Amino acid sequence: MQVTSTSFKDGDNLPMDHVLSAKYGFGCSGGNQSPQLAWSGAPDGTRTYAVTCFDPDAPTGSGFWHWVVANIPANVTELALDAGNPASGKLPAGAVTMRNDVGSNEYVGPCSPEGSHPHRYLFTVFAVGAELQVNEQTTPALCGFQLYFNTLDKAEIMGLFMR
Repeated sequence: MQVTSTSFKDGDNLPMDHVLSAKYGFGCSGGNQSPQLAWSGAPDGTRTYAVTCFDPDAPTGSGFWHWVVANIPANVTELALDAGNPASGKLPAGAVTMRNDVGSNEYVGPCSPEGSHPHRYLFTVFAVGAELQVNEQTTPALCGFQLYFNTLDKAEIMGLFMR
């Protein structure tokens, strides 16, 4: 599998359009738009996709989940710019956005602590051989548990951010 984005290149700094907005109160002032993501090369047997954005460098002891979406229909191979905004209406029918580590059901952009090293933001697309048993209250860890047993293949693209 391969994942690409017209919003940023793998290993590049994420543009401010994708950084957390001021309304969240963490000290960042970005546009908080989820980036465009496209994928190809899923194996036979793919029934759904899941997309996550995770910061393994967050100073939490367990990383930080910025976005978790599952049960994207198998015929969908792209999420449009700002699909992570529930008001945009750009998420495909049937897809379920779970709680992120801010506690909301949406994309929340990077906002690493001031003076920290560059954090890695891993956007991963999973080809899944089942429809996951999730809802809007499912935690990222429980979704990850189901992905562990049902992922046929996965690919990721990494963006960086620091302030």
